Amino acid sequence: GWTVEEATDGQAALDRLQAEGPPVDLVVSDLRMPRLDGLGLLDAVRALAGGPKVILVTAHGDVRSAVDAMKRGATDYFAKPFDNDEVVRVAGRALEAARLTAENRRLRAELALARHMVFGSEAMRRVAERVERAARRDVNVLITGESGTGKELVARALVGASPRAGKAYVRFNCAALPPSLAEAELFGHKAGAFTGAQHARRGLFREADGGTLLLDEIGELDLRIQGSLLRVLQEGEVRPVGADRTERVDVRVLAATHRDLRAEVEAGRFREDLFYRLHVYPIRLPALRERRSDIPLLARFFLDKYAREFGRAVTGITPEAMHQLCGYQWPGNVRELQNELQRALIGRTEGDLLLADDLSARVLGSTGVIDDPRIVEGTLKDMLASVERVLVERALRAHDGNKTQAAKALGVTREGLHKKLDRLGMAG
Repeated sequence: GWTVEEATDGQAALDRLQAEGPPVDLVVSDLRMPRLDGLGLLDAVRALAGGPKVILVTAHGDVRSAVDAMKRGATDYFAKPFDNDEVVRVAGRALEAARLTAENRRLRAELALARHMVFGSEAMRRVAERVERAARRDVNVLITGESGTGKELVARALVGASPRAGKAYVRFNCAALPPSLAEAELFGHKAGAFTGAQHARRGLFREADGGTLLLDEIGELDLRIQGSLLRVLQEGEVRPVGADRTERVDVRVLAATHRDLRAEVEAGRFREDLFYRLHVYPIRLPALRERRSDIPLLARFFLDKYAREFGRAVTGITPEAMHQLCGYQWPGNVRELQNELQRALIGRTEGDLLLADDLSARVLGSTGVIDDPRIVEGTLKDMLASVERVLVERALRAHDGNKTQAAKALGVTREGLHKKLDRLGMAG
């Protein structure tokens, strides 16, 4: 029942593990191989975030090699000739341990991200897993996603789950200052280094020494400063403006952007070498329209939050209003949804349910079905059936196929939805 892949040597195996593809849970490797031997492969695998377990096999085994392999993290070690059944048993135990480790990692990941974000979708669970893996490794992380998806919240989750939690955490908006001031802000300056520099400044890299620096909107950083940033990432040293010597810093760098940095590199607006320095472990945040099943969770979260803040007695959302929220495209993502619920509650003065009429015309106008090309012309019965089909399809799509949640959004029971699906020929 296991899926097995083969590699000709240790380097080929490492290339496979580092490439995009299905995850590997266990490596069974010879010890003596060309290009990269078994111990070298073991060390490389151990350095990978969430890397697989490793069993080593050799015809040249001795106690010293076995002890060395186990100290370096091998799951087990076999000397040829070995018993096939025993290898299979050990591999089975290793795979079960890998499964439990992955499950624990997933739960830790979701807990770490859930401290900062509200989600339940599979897309965000995958983000949580990447956050947990990146947090354990002291590597640069590039966080990408549209505006309003929560990139800074992911950065905070990364810091909170990392060994640098509790150390300095400094954020810099790369679009906030002109190049001359941004350089001094990042790297510091000596007194008198430029007009207006009456006092020396340490700079954000030195303020973050031992901790983490978030470079928000990194895609807006001026090309002139990108070279200086690259030197800091390569050498771990900063030179304040006007200084004649460098200073060592120990800073983990997180970068965030809504831009496509690969396209920026091709356009000559972003240095390719800096891109690869930052792109060690990328995390992409999905747009809200890509995780529609999270919209009801987020809507109820913001509803409760602002109901308390504004002293409103609103305790829920009508199915019609929720349907409108789930059908809207949310170009501004979670931030736009947050603002929509905030605005709606400010205008709501009575009643315990948020109504569709409380929502903005922009949201209400996005989910009308009269102009949908799937609405058929014909008898009233035919037209109503096609409208009903469109509404059911939208509800199911908005909730990733979850019939219970779709039924709630439509204001019917799960059994009632099943009957509609049968009647409309949509069952199965």
